[in-house]
Amino acid sequence: MNRFPTWKTVVVLLVSVLAILYTLPNFFPKSSLSGLPGWLPSQQVNLGLDLQGGSHLLLEVDTATVKTKMLASLVDGVRDSLRQQGDNVGYRNLKHDGTSVTLTLRDAADEAKARERLADLSNVMPNGQRDIVIEYGEGGTITLTPSEATITARISAAVDQSIEIVRRRVDETGVNEPNIQRQGQDRILVQLPGLDDPDRIKRLLGETAQLTFHLVDLTADVGAAGRVPPGSKRLPSIEGDGRTYVVKNRVMVSGENLEGAQATYQQGQPVVSIRFDSLGAKQFGRATSENVGKPFAIVLDDKVVSAPRINEPIMGGAAIISGGFDVAGAQDLALLLRAGALPAPLSIVEERTVGPDLGADSIKAGELAGIIGIVAVAIFMVAYYGLFGLFANIALAMNIFIIMAVLSVIGATLTLPGIAGIVLTIGMAVDANVLIFERIREELRVGKTPFNAIESGFGRAFITIFDSNVTTALAALILFVMGTGPVKGFAVTLLIGILSSMFTAIMLTRMLIHYWMQYKRPKTIDL
Repeated sequence: MNRFPTWKTVVVLLVSVLAILYTLPNFFPKSSLSGLPGWLPSQQVNLGLDLQGGSHLLLEVDTATVKTKMLASLVDGVRDSLRQQGDNVGYRNLKHDGTSVTLTLRDAADEAKARERLADLSNVMPNGQRDIVIEYGEGGTITLTPSEATITARISAAVDQSIEIVRRRVDETGVNEPNIQRQGQDRILVQLPGLDDPDRIKRLLGETAQLTFHLVDLTADVGAAGRVPPGSKRLPSIEGDGRTYVVKNRVMVSGENLEGAQATYQQGQPVVSIRFDSLGAKQFGRATSENVGKPFAIVLDDKVVSAPRINEPIMGGAAIISGGFDVAGAQDLALLLRAGALPAPLSIVEERTVGPDLGADSIKAGELAGIIGIVAVAIFMVAYYGLFGLFANIALAMNIFIIMAVLSVIGATLTLPGIAGIVLTIGMAVDANVLIFERIREELRVGKTPFNAIESGFGRAFITIFDSNVTTALAALILFVMGTGPVKGFAVTLLIGILSSMFTAIMLTRMLIHYWMQYKRPKTIDL
């Protein structure tokens, strides 16, 4: 008598019912699922870029800007270290050339004091090297050079930060299941399935969104050819109408202290309402209190959005940015400010757009391949193994339900390679049953009873099935770890298919045969 414990029956039935329930939402439009009770499954498999159309963008982080900002920050650090209240170290020609920061001491005798103060700028890294190499030359010259490891780490951090900000910006637009990942040292891959306005996304991703507040320099000649006083700079208007503003270099309040931004209306015109955190509110309140009556320039990515006059101190940490926006412009600016500023500009180095018609054709081709595969395998199994082949076909159908259910639950994105993985598992799903049935045939040939032959067939074929599936699973796991994009999609469906095919072959098929044997109690098996 072949044995199949009751608890196994319960597990098989429970998994089968759950698989069907979690697969069913994929056969209905999303709009019809919103009214279902919360306890019913409603997750669907997300279609990838190649199936539903959308945009593919490859972005590159401007590493030169990252280096420049790092060196500019080092210049500020040197200046602050040498300038101390009541005891300054005189210097001249403090600047950077794109690779190093250089300066010359006014009095070479101050070198010992300079060494002491600049020592804090150079730290020992885990590898034992200095992050900033400081060299002292003749005549009081000093050179500070960031190490290659420091530059690489700063670029890597900038790319990681850019990925997070790109993700925030894309999420704010409502694009479903975007694929955003690092590619190489300084590039970011962005895939946006179902996107119907790629130009807007490109505009949003191209904006650095560095927001700062500066005082307008009232002593400067605002004419385009006018001289800009030291400590100020000329910036164009964001409206591109040729107007320019001369603003002071000093940042009175930084957008880094923003806590929120929202598009709203003021006097019937679209504006952006911003709110600072506690530190930003104090800085903003102090800046407006000390400069009542003066124009205050709002600068976004080195362009002046507006320069309103401060009529009274603003102490609540909230302000309004107005600049002749339309509704979409105000919403996009609020989105950019909420997501944060990019550490460096992004440029688009590759762009592809997949139309929804091509995606629909891909889905039809994938469905056709799957149907042909299932029908061919089902006919072969019934023709070759009879009733046992029918049991294998039931297990095959359940295997597909389990794959789709798992993909739905984990929110996976199905791509063309993923469909290829599913089609491949259709053939692999019956492979285990073929091994079992052939083993049962061998046991029957040596004269064993049907019950003993089935017991031995399942038991002895298990090791072979396990070994073959483990080796395939290892290959799929390597593809998942080492691969990117479509390769990972193929690996995911293949891994899920391997696990589900083992379950259906070893558990579901055996349960069906067990209860058929219990009911019929045949003396012989036509296999």
